[in-house]
Amino acid sequence: MINAVVAGADGRMGGRIIQMIQKSAEIKLSGAFEKPGHGAIGKDVGEVVGLGKIGIDLKGDISAVMKDADVLIDFTTPESTLNNIRFTAKTGQAMVIGTTGITGEEERELNLLAQRIRCVMSPNMSVGVNVLFKAVGDLSGILGKDYDMEIVETHHRLKKDAPSGTAMHLAKILADSTGRNLDTDAVYERKGYIGVRKDEEIGIQSLRAGDIVGEHTVIFAGIGERIEITHRAHSRDNFARGALLAALWVVKQPNGLYDMQDVLGLKE
Repeated sequence: MINAVVAGADGRMGGRIIQMIQKSAEIKLSGAFEKPGHGAIGKDVGEVVGLGKIGIDLKGDISAVMKDADVLIDFTTPESTLNNIRFTAKTGQAMVIGTTGITGEEERELNLLAQRIRCVMSPNMSVGVNVLFKAVGDLSGILGKDYDMEIVETHHRLKKDAPSGTAMHLAKILADSTGRNLDTDAVYERKGYIGVRKDEEIGIQSLRAGDIVGEHTVIFAGIGERIEITHRAHSRDNFARGALLAALWVVKQPNGLYDMQDVLGLKE
């Protein structure tokens, strides 16, 4: 049995993770917290996420919940995640990070700090999506530059970052496997008289609508044929399940930065 703390407990993902931990025989919820000033601080976290009382109050400070923790599960914001890993880098607990939209200096600092602890970080914890990552890498390596490669991602209207972290990871896989540079070859919008498509382009388009949990399609289009591979998430439970798998796995590993491909044994 391992003790887990959930950051952003009142968020869409935080709540689902807590609900799934409460059903687990291998993970125990030892604490949960939200950003300072959150309206639910001090309330029983079970009531906050729709479970009824479970005897754990929602805190407003990471330092109030980490004493007995083995692992912190964090699906929050880039700023919050960076603050949280700064804390765990000093105290030594493991982390599972599913936060997206981390870029630039924040990403560089986070990657350095993650090497000092046991950390799984992935833009998508879904088992199915990680199989998609593997399949897309295999396909792009086989098809090469003779096929145009495009990514379309669709999420709910409340998602704040675009493209999604999953779409960007897919784009990186395509770029790495075909010798392209995302900084120069990624195309995020097409409008007006843009001329013909360049051979090296990797198109990444974002749609936002309704309550769509998440859809990602990768298109490989050649002359006279195309291959499309799609993953559709019907609920957030698959992400929460993956986060719990990652938590159980990472606490047994040496210090270092890992991803879900490591957790699932998909790396060659």
